[in-house]
Amino acid sequence: MIDKPYSSACERNQSYILEQLEPLLVKANHVLEIGSGTGQHAVYFAKALPHIQWQTSDLDLLHAGIEMWLQEENLENVLSPFTFDVDNDDIIGNYYDAVFTANTFHIMRMDSVCHCIQKVGHALKPGGLFIIYGPFKFNGTFTSESNEKFDMLLKTQQKHRGIRDFEKIYKIAESVSLFHEKSIPMPANNFMLIFRKINSERKNEK
Repeated sequence: MIDKPYSSACERNQSYILEQLEPLLVKANHVLEIGSGTGQHAVYFAKALPHIQWQTSDLDLLHAGIEMWLQEENLENVLSPFTFDVDNDDIIGNYYDAVFTANTFHIMRMDSVCHCIQKVGHALKPGGLFIIYGPFKFNGTFTSESNEKFDMLLKTQQKHRGIRDFEKIYKIAESVSLFHEKSIPMPANNFMLIFRKINSERKNEK
């Protein structure tokens, strides 16, 4: 029997993230979380946003821990995780009003980040939001000394890890009709990046 997983980072950041999510998701019905991790974010956000059906997802090995959080809270509007490996699995297309992911891009390989963004572009309805939370570089520059040290630590853990450049994410997103709306500064030198899916007609008007 495994212990229920716990992330102190989730505990610290969830109220700040929710404060930004609430106005963004007022009209959303179906939200997919990529990389649900422990499951803490899923139950916290689903409880606070009862109008949303919150779909969890992650690699198979993390499902048992996520299920522990879901079963303990027993919320009707949060769904059991499906298996999602960004390099190998697809997402149902044109279905979700929003896709959310937190602290995943600096863990993935850069080509996996690219695959993730491309698949989110396929999964979102026109007008849907892709909401990305975590640390980022802007114009190739770290936003704080602590983030630069964190980037070094990540690379000692796995060479492919590292804080990503906003401009690279922007370029990949634009290629699949995801257009940047705003970047919101968050506590602990993190950001929330907001991209919106634009349909082909609006894209041609730009």
